[in-house]
Amino acid sequence: MADLFTNYIDGTWQPAASEQTFTSTSPADPSDVVGEFPASGPADVDRAVEAARAAFPGWKKTPAPERGKILRRIGDLLTERKSDMARAMTREMGKTVEETKGDVQEAIDTAYYAASETRRLFGTTVPSELPDKMNMDILQPVGVAGVITAWNFPVAVPTWKIFPALAAGNTLVFKPSEEAPHCGALLTEVLEDAGVPDGVFNLVQGAGKVGAHLTEHPEIDAMAFTGSSEVGAKIGAACGRDNKKCSLEMGGKNPMIVMEDADLDLALEGVLWGAFGTTGQRCTATSRLICHEDVHDAFVEQIKDAATDLVLGDGLEEGVDVGPLIKQAAVDKVEHYVGVGQEEGADLVLGGSRASGDGLGDGFFFEPTIFTGVEPDMTIAQEEIFGPVLSVFSVSSYEEAVEIANDTRYGLSSSIYTQDVTRSFRAMQDLEAGITYVNGPTIGAEAHMPFGGVKDTGNGHRDGGYGAFEFWTEHKTVYVDFSGRLQKAQMDNVDD
Repeated sequence: MADLFTNYIDGTWQPAASEQTFTSTSPADPSDVVGEFPASGPADVDRAVEAARAAFPGWKKTPAPERGKILRRIGDLLTERKSDMARAMTREMGKTVEETKGDVQEAIDTAYYAASETRRLFGTTVPSELPDKMNMDILQPVGVAGVITAWNFPVAVPTWKIFPALAAGNTLVFKPSEEAPHCGALLTEVLEDAGVPDGVFNLVQGAGKVGAHLTEHPEIDAMAFTGSSEVGAKIGAACGRDNKKCSLEMGGKNPMIVMEDADLDLALEGVLWGAFGTTGQRCTATSRLICHEDVHDAFVEQIKDAATDLVLGDGLEEGVDVGPLIKQAAVDKVEHYVGVGQEEGADLVLGGSRASGDGLGDGFFFEPTIFTGVEPDMTIAQEEIFGPVLSVFSVSSYEEAVEIANDTRYGLSSSIYTQDVTRSFRAMQDLEAGITYVNGPTIGAEAHMPFGGVKDTGNGHRDGGYGAFEFWTEHKTVYVDFSGRLQKAQMDNVDD
């Protein structure tokens, strides 16, 4: 019998009001049932929001460094449980244990970083234009927040939002992806065991309707979302109608430029990791390779040879490089784009099919896939595939490379490989993206750095670094007049 999991609301574990459940299975072996999880509905969201609202005044008044102590304990517990959590994450969402350990490590780093910032929630004091008066700007929490995240980084990405939000004094309701509910439960157990007070953090499992009700709930003050641009646009519209603060981190179509002077061995490692790590299921995946014509042919051959040697399989097994796609619908989607790429005239030079064979069973495995002869107006050059598909362009100049790199509605991550320092700095300026790497692939994030994008990738806010605290706090301007008389600012202190 499958393990039965529940929601976490107001410090207690409880089933959905409907008592209905849904099943989570392993993408490497769909017959492997991870567990049964609550198919929550509006009543569950209402209870969680009510608990968060009731807990907010006390958590807001808790001294920030005391909140930081709890976050440090969270970091300690994540460290202790890292290996076990990583294996559970791999079982549920597929990427290799090496990658899921990195996922947990990002959460650890974020916990310690957020804890340290609880002693640096700085405001400002500035001179007044009037005598015997002090002006201050202080930071306060936003209030009750909803957090919705994707399955591909089921621990790291939620913590980019949750930990700074808690550090700043907000209370939360968290809805993880229905593709990785066990990962959400494991993270919640850590917060509970670290001593987060009842009601401050709440977990509600379920499908998209849970997120929709959470977004539209009148007692939610802010929403933070990671996922597709289509869903993000709906969340942004709903928050706009209700004047709620909203942070969106959405899709990407990330370019890696390889110039004629690049270190090709270094670039090879980068493109393999960027394009096929996490089976291409990253918003920062290297989905477009823009290669200078002088090295294009030789470099493509290097990539083909190396990609052919990548080992597909269950991410729990030693020696596996590429795990499965998340579900059958993902396989169907990648197959669709492979077909469209061929129909539109791109050259399929590697892969293109669902992988099968020894050890793969009925898992959702897909071959590393490479297209050459890709043109900027092709579908595979413009739309996010979210699979192990690399589209390769040939260009004759840096200017043409940048033009193609920027020719997309997305703007998350970007990369250039070159030994020319002048060209490197030009790329930092010219590439339309929230992130630019020099001599590195388009993937990888550090906890103390802002993460997010421009154009249809985001709405101006950032996860990670102090940018996250800028979202999770509000500025409050304070004037203290100790003159003992009415002073009319801007009215009685300027000579005509």
